[in-house]
Amino acid sequence: MVTLNVNGIECRYGSVKILSNVSLEVKPGCFLGILGPNGSGKTTLLKSISRVLKPHGGSILIDKEDIYLLKPKCVAKTMAVVPQHNNVGFNFSALDVVLMGRNPHLGNFQMENSKDVEIAKNSMKLTNTWSFADRPINELSGGEAQRVIIARALAQEPKILLLDEPMSHLDIINQIELLDLIKKLCLENNLAVLAVIHDLNMASRYCDILLLLKNGMVSAIGSVEKVMTPENIQNVFGIDSIIRKNPLTNSPYVIPLSPKKAAKEKNQTIHVICGAGTGTQLLKFFHDEGYNVTAGVLNNADSDFETCEILKILSISDPPFSAITDKAHRANLDMIKNANTVILTDVPFGIGNIKNIETAIEAAKNGTPTYVIEETPVETRDYTYEKTAIKLMQQLKEHGAIFVKNQTELLLTLKK
Repeated sequence: MVTLNVNGIECRYGSVKILSNVSLEVKPGCFLGILGPNGSGKTTLLKSISRVLKPHGGSILIDKEDIYLLKPKCVAKTMAVVPQHNNVGFNFSALDVVLMGRNPHLGNFQMENSKDVEIAKNSMKLTNTWSFADRPINELSGGEAQRVIIARALAQEPKILLLDEPMSHLDIINQIELLDLIKKLCLENNLAVLAVIHDLNMASRYCDILLLLKNGMVSAIGSVEKVMTPENIQNVFGIDSIIRKNPLTNSPYVIPLSPKKAAKEKNQTIHVICGAGTGTQLLKFFHDEGYNVTAGVLNNADSDFETCEILKILSISDPPFSAITDKAHRANLDMIKNANTVILTDVPFGIGNIKNIETAIEAAKNGTPTYVIEETPVETRDYTYEKTAIKLMQQLKEHGAIFVKNQTELLLTLKK
């Protein structure tokens, strides 16, 4: 078992600085994922660790020994690399390519023995490549060739595994099988893994530690929960996002939002009465179009509330699993007085949020253009004991609220 330490390295291509003061540690049994936008220095970091590009400053250690002072064969026995691109120039069979992973363990002019072939065979079975062991590497698909290169790395029997975009060319089933395998090797064989991954949710699901690079510097490093936050994602990738918990893996799940368009600020306020995720798209749309957007009343565990927090939309909220308080209801009524338009979304109604329909009625009575999205009939989403929502919806119609079938019809109606 070995530990990889990168201590404050600086890397350059000529006079251009690519990495600056990058530090990390990968212990046995740890899966560290490197994330960042194109050009942030991810591949350069792997090249430096794999002795392709010697850093101008700092050090890279394997168990306190500088890798640039070790013999190449010694490093190859400890560390294997899966590069971003397949560089096999000759048309070797897939098995021959995997057997190349045994070279660090062979003496000069020594041929592979039955043990080496067995190790290569096991590596190919692990990566589902044994079925085409005799096929030429250059006749394989991109995904098949990628899995052969990963099998070659495993045949080295490394203690440290470096992967640069290992999921490129792989379809979804092979991506999951590959990462399941790597995670299993981490846990069962105490393999230390360092991988460049573009998919935020795959990284969140499989990695123990995440490192975010921006402009060649460490923007964040730590546990998945610590690093995978809307603030970090906005800072590094420049996009807004919503973070949820994956119910099956319990890992953070990232929902990226479309980049905000440059929009002319509009001197109009749209108040959205929503909940249960029914307002997220509308909130984002009107926000991006330059409107002043408000919302309420939401419970503060609702995804619509989370959207408001991310987009910095003013909203009224109450704790979850509780009915709308009189204080929040009054604040919501005060908020609609400043609105040019009020929209009630296709939200389910129970005794807890029934006051939101009363707010919409008040807006319509005061002459504020009020729109109701009724994609699903209110009869099927009225969970009050006395079917109060149905009665209040009828009052909304009587006071002139405009009912539309969906968000698309709403936007067309508003445009007209």
